Amino acid sequence: MKIVIEKNIPFIKGLLEPWAEISYLAPEEITPQNMADADALITRTRTRCNRELLEGSRCRFIATATIGTDHIDLDYCKEAGITVANAPGCNAPAVAQYVFASIAEVMKRQDDLRTPEELTLGVVGVGNVGRVIARWGRILGMKVLCCDPPRAEAEGADGFKDLDTIARQCDVITFHTPLTRTGAHPTFHMADKNFFDKLAKRPIVINSARGPVIDNDALIDAIDNGQVSAAAIDCWEGEPDINLRLLDMAIIATPHIAGYSREGKIRATTMALKALTTFFNLPDIVPDEAVPAGAADNVTLASIAASYSPSADTEALKSAPDTFETLRNHYNLRHEVTEAI
Repeated sequence: MKIVIEKNIPFIKGLLEPWAEISYLAPEEITPQNMADADALITRTRTRCNRELLEGSRCRFIATATIGTDHIDLDYCKEAGITVANAPGCNAPAVAQYVFASIAEVMKRQDDLRTPEELTLGVVGVGNVGRVIARWGRILGMKVLCCDPPRAEAEGADGFKDLDTIARQCDVITFHTPLTRTGAHPTFHMADKNFFDKLAKRPIVINSARGPVIDNDALIDAIDNGQVSAAAIDCWEGEPDINLRLLDMAIIATPHIAGYSREGKIRATTMALKALTTFFNLPDIVPDEAVPAGAADNVTLASIAASYSPSADTEALKSAPDTFETLRNHYNLRHEVTEAI
């Protein structure tokens, strides 16, 4: 059996070698030629897993060590009989850490003396990540409004608000949806000019979901017009070729590393390995290091800010935006916040 593994996936090297021939490849090296005789692929978001890559190959299984699957053509994989597995919730505590550390940093830079109890937080997309952010927001004393139309349809509208209400009432709006372009509730450019025109409180806007969830040109105009007081952007349209004007305008600007904690990466690799070993009926294989299963319960804004500051990551990207992929691939994995101090 042959398995292709994207070489930037941490905590995996050496674990599968007793059971298979392993090729560790850079994303640009994961080509149809190199996939032709591969039985499985373990990847991240930079590899487009589609007909062009996989048709005619031996591949029967793909695991992505990420939450999102928008880089995988799920319809083609179903047609081709390729099983796909992702890692839902693996980096939720790290993304929550990023969001609240960004809020703390922006408020400090703007000399905003409001307490968390004075803020209304809008969480758009309340899946594995959004649930942690909503829970931490309530722990911190914020008023939390949740927007998730698919969940509202499935579970009932109680507890959910529409996007217009989020726009009107929130001091901070943070996005945590997958990227979808079709269906009843597409998220592509859900934050567009129409959305920004409805903002009432000059909020902080945070995107650590997928770049095209926010129309970056519309966000630039909203910052210019004073509709948005500050932006914290980790996910960008067109990355790694990011909008340099938005880079200059954003108070927090990072190279898609919101979920890059050591613990989150171990969880993602563990989940990918579990899916692969189950599919191929192999013994359980896990990284050597064990990590907490989920996010801390006892947090304060001070403890989160002490655990991580996005300032250095912002400075690194702003000083050399052409190194986006290098900064991302060689990121010094941080530790998640554990408990209040």
